[in-house]
Amino acid sequence: MAHYINGLLNLNTWQLVAVAIGFIQFTMLAVTLYLHRDQAHRSINLHPAFRHICRFWLWFATGMHTNEWVAVHRKHHAMCEREGDPHSPQVFGLRTVLLEGAELYKAETKNPETIEKYARGTPDDWIQRNLYWRYPNLGITLFVLMCIALFGAPGIIVLGVQLISIPVFAAGVINGLGHHTGYRNFETADAATNLVPWGLWIGGEELHNNHHAFPTSAKFSVRAWEFDIGWMYIVVLRALGLCEVRRLAPKPGLRANPRVDLQTLQAVLVNRMHVLRDYTRNVTLAELQQERRRVAASGNALLQRARKLLVRRPERLDPEALSRLDELLAKNTRLRQVHEFREELVGIWEQANVSNEHLLEQLKSWCAEAEASGIRSLQEFSARLRAYMLQPGVAA
Repeated sequence: MAHYINGLLNLNTWQLVAVAIGFIQFTMLAVTLYLHRDQAHRSINLHPAFRHICRFWLWFATGMHTNEWVAVHRKHHAMCEREGDPHSPQVFGLRTVLLEGAELYKAETKNPETIEKYARGTPDDWIQRNLYWRYPNLGITLFVLMCIALFGAPGIIVLGVQLISIPVFAAGVINGLGHHTGYRNFETADAATNLVPWGLWIGGEELHNNHHAFPTSAKFSVRAWEFDIGWMYIVVLRALGLCEVRRLAPKPGLRANPRVDLQTLQAVLVNRMHVLRDYTRNVTLAELQQERRRVAASGNALLQRARKLLVRRPERLDPEALSRLDELLAKNTRLRQVHEFREELVGIWEQANVSNEHLLEQLKSWCAEAEASGIRSLQEFSARLRAYMLQPGVAA
């Protein structure tokens, strides 16, 4: 009789909890390693056998298909925070993405133009055509029967936890909170943030701002205290010969004889997120601190609330914040100067269809003007920028 109630395995409560956690963790592993880093961004190459294990598990335990997930995710990057982004809380509102994120995802998978344009390079082999696509609901049906047979009545709870994990963690937490709440290491053009302390549950995907800064990096953590459990999986799989790392986030090197040449330009373009972060830390915030100390006695309220105004890109500020920024810059010549220098620097790498020679002349001119500005932090930054060089190869 116990087999009918508790299933063939007759597990106790804690064993069932362990199974449920194991299912969730392997699902998130398959999403972050296979769907995201291997298929969508090509930052790693998984061994074909392990790649297919992940593909099968996602069809079997979630009903997801590689081409659909990859297409929706690539479109999210291409249209991020704009009309056409499949699941941005900046477009649909946080509440909608949190509560209806799975529905937004499913709606986008029904768009044939999305699949045609963004799913290129995903599996289109015999088993995909004749099993996974031909019988899209067979996997979930078999998974339900397996849970009931192995775990009995409690298997319904295990099944429910598994089926709700992706809508909650991926659609809600990552796509919703990951574009609304948290801290930012890099001032990307979108609203992506890093979340804590979700790392043990969502595969490293909580480091969403880092990922949007370096989409093709296999490793999402960039600061010493950040933990990317997906990278831990990669390290283990690489040691077993089951994974090859193709790309990591670039880091600028510094050369002994600083000068502005094509190598400097290439290093600045490749490492632009680092350049912008260094500028924010060493110029913008340094000057803000000096101005706060200078007017400390008068207690300037606008300066006390100026950090976000000066750090965020103008396109990420709402109209009220932009108005406060204009007021701040109108009242403070020094802050206006460093802000304008930042926007000019960003403008160099945001140009399209411009020759390297033209960009190089712009960078030389920017450095010369920065060094003639009389602002020490800006001068020191320009001197460091001249020393930038590309780091060869992919570091582990």
